[in-house]
Amino acid sequence: MSKWLRSGRRRDICFLLAAADDGELRGQQLKSRLESHYDDHLEPKSFYGSLSALVDAGFVEKRTAGIHDAYALTEGGERRVREHYEWVRKCLEDDGEEA
Repeated sequence: MSKWLRSGRRRDICFLLAAADDGELRGQQLKSRLESHYDDHLEPKSFYGSLSALVDAGFVEKRTAGIHDAYALTEGGERRVREHYEWVRKCLEDDGEEA
């Protein structure tokens, strides 16, 4: 498993980007959706640190859209999300047996 998948927050950010209608989300949209899922406030420094780590690792790309930054999965990020999804699905189908 890639190191990036060891962080639940990073994984969740990638899954939210994979589910985005147009394939990308602004940083604040992403943070709000994650806070809603966690039912908790995320410190901006911590959240954007996780996002920057994904950009630095090449799994997420950042572009400027007006005054906002928009984020989308790269091809590598999309592949990792799909691989992780398949692993989780297989674990659930196998009733939790080692996959």
